[in-house]
Amino acid sequence: MSEDKYPSESGRRRFVKGVVGSAALSGVGVGGAATVDLATQPSGGGGGPTPYVGIQLLGGPAPRGMPYIPIELDDEGYIRGVWPEAETVTEAGRTYDVAETEIGGQTYSSEWFQYCGRQQAGGVVPSADQNNYFLSGSDPSYDWQAEELSEGDRLNIDHFSDYESWGNEIGDEGVGKPAEATWRSEGTEGVLPVTVIRSKRIEEKAQEGGEVGNWYSGASEQGLIAYLNVCTHFCCVPGYKTSSDAPNYNAENGVYCQCHQSRYDPFTPEFGTFTALPRPD
Repeated sequence: MSEDKYPSESGRRRFVKGVVGSAALSGVGVGGAATVDLATQPSGGGGGPTPYVGIQLLGGPAPRGMPYIPIELDDEGYIRGVWPEAETVTEAGRTYDVAETEIGGQTYSSEWFQYCGRQQAGGVVPSADQNNYFLSGSDPSYDWQAEELSEGDRLNIDHFSDYESWGNEIGDEGVGKPAEATWRSEGTEGVLPVTVIRSKRIEEKAQEGGEVGNWYSGASEQGLIAYLNVCTHFCCVPGYKTSSDAPNYNAENGVYCQCHQSRYDPFTPEFGTFTALPRPD
C-alpha cells in the first residue's frame, strides 16, 4: 500500500508498527538470527539467537511458546523465580552483561524474557537487584486468590494445597491450581506478569527422566511451575482457565490468548531457539 492507514502524527500508527515489528522479530528462526543480531544489537544490550524452554505452543498465530521461569522455595515455602548471577561478556567487540546458568540440562538466561518490549523492563537487566519472589497481582482472575491474598503478598506453596482438586468450572477439575503474579517489577518501569501453577502432571513428568524430566526436576518444585505470561504473537496477557471461550478452541485445560486465539500447554516444555531483542543501553 502506498498510503498509511494512520496519519503521520498518529501515536496509534507508531504503536502498531512497534509492536508488530517486535513480535515479528521475536519469532525469527535460527537461520536469519545472526543477521538480525548484527543489525540490532547495541553495545551492552545483549540479544540475538537464544536457546530457551517455554510452555508448548499448540496452535494459533503465536510463533513460539512463552518462556518458563525456573522456581525455588525458601525455608518457609515462599516461591521465587531463579535469577542467575550477572557476568560481563565480550562478543564481536561488544561488551555487555548477561545472567546465565545451567538448569535441568538447559542454558537458562535473562535473555529468555527479552521480547515484546520486556527487554526494556528494569527487572530484565541482568545486574538489577530485584525481589525474586512472586508477588500476588492486582485484580486477579481467580476467586481464591482475590479472597485470600492482597496485591504484593508473596505466593506460598500452602496457597496451592488443594491443587489436586481445584477447579473453577472451566475445563476439568484437578488439572492444576493457578495464581497470577508479578516478578522483579517493584519500583521499576515495565511489569513482568507471571502465571504460577501447581499440578500433579508436573510432579509426574519430573520423575520421567530424559530431556523433559530433567528440565522439570531442575526448574520446578513440588509440582510448581511458572512462566512469563506474555503471548509471543502480539504481546497480550493470556489466561490459564480464565476464559469461557477457551473450550471453543480446545484450550479449556491450557492457556488461551483471547486476543487472537493462540493456545499453549503449560505442562509440556518446548525446546527451541528465538531471537532475543537487545536491551537499551
